[in-house]
Amino acid sequence: MKIHEYQGKEILKKFGVPVPKGEVAFTIDEAVKAAEKIGGSVWVVKAQIHAGGRGKGGGVKLARSLKEVRERAGEILGMRLITHQTGPEGRIVCRLLVEQGMNIAKEMYVGITLDRQRSQNVVMVSTEGGVEIEKVAAETPEKILKEAVDPVIGFQQFQARTLCFGLGLTGDALKNGVKFFLALYKAYEATDASLAEINPLVITQEGHVIALDAKINFDDNALFRHPEYEQLRDIDEEEPLEVEAAASNLNYIKLDGNVGCMVNGAGLAMATMDIIKLAGGMPANFLDVGGGASAETVEAGFNIILKDKNVKAILINIFGGIVRCDRVATGVVEAAKNVNVQVPIVIRLAGTNAELATEILKNSGLKFLVAGTLKEAAEKVTSAIAA
Repeated sequence: MKIHEYQGKEILKKFGVPVPKGEVAFTIDEAVKAAEKIGGSVWVVKAQIHAGGRGKGGGVKLARSLKEVRERAGEILGMRLITHQTGPEGRIVCRLLVEQGMNIAKEMYVGITLDRQRSQNVVMVSTEGGVEIEKVAAETPEKILKEAVDPVIGFQQFQARTLCFGLGLTGDALKNGVKFFLALYKAYEATDASLAEINPLVITQEGHVIALDAKINFDDNALFRHPEYEQLRDIDEEEPLEVEAAASNLNYIKLDGNVGCMVNGAGLAMATMDIIKLAGGMPANFLDVGGGASAETVEAGFNIILKDKNVKAILINIFGGIVRCDRVATGVVEAAKNVNVQVPIVIRLAGTNAELATEILKNSGLKFLVAGTLKEAAEKVTSAIAA
């Protein structure tokens, strides 16, 4: 689960991570009042959406007077902000963060996430702050320093010092940097976050180390331990179809292709998307209907897939292990009749009673394209779109 920058900073502040003074605002008048409350003579008005690259898209602006705060808030609030992470459709800005201006000397980067190859959390830093870290990783990976964290002993002070030395910090900045990294890791671990990213991490002229930005993502599987964070969810920032799928207990992620996928099991779903691409197609979604794959779940899956106007064909790939293939086939037939699907449907069923399932599909009176192998299914669905 993603949250907004201002929400992430409120959480970090509780763990001793230094952040600028800031106030959230939902209207232009609230933005001006926020600036007055913060005080000072320079403020930053920042769009709050679940995407990076806001500055390049015009969603982060400097204001040197209360009049300019009003003007900048008016420019940003309600705009359709397009960044490299939002896609061409962009996001409508519904809330702002007004913050005090900082006396910045250096901009850096720090991020914490799980390294799945190591099965350990990893703390990453770079001197290249304020830019896309993906670009740094691709073009100058040597500028990213990493410290893997042993889950038994946790993140150690010597590791924090090593990272600070790698960033070239000295004096007060070094001391404050060590405290910052230790506090950030504590926050990451205590909240069951899946990502804690500060970009940019700034060193001020006075040697303070401050989180100028904050991106916190929570592990959905651990949210039951943190009911207080559930209320931070902003449904308006999420893909509507993904929200609808979650309500039906379906694991759905929208993609940019035209082949709708309905599969049981995350691993099989990933393999299905891969083979669709190998066959020359593009998956329109990841959809895992789970082990049951009943008529109700299949119907819910059809409804969600078909709400994506880019879908030109559907590939159903079910392995009958927990549930028999004949029951899945019966469910698919019932669901297809109820939903009245108007695009080609390619079905590949394997496992218990697969032969019986094939007969059910062929005798259904519906124009299913039945495949025996996953390769055949992918080829049939791409051919159906091209036809």
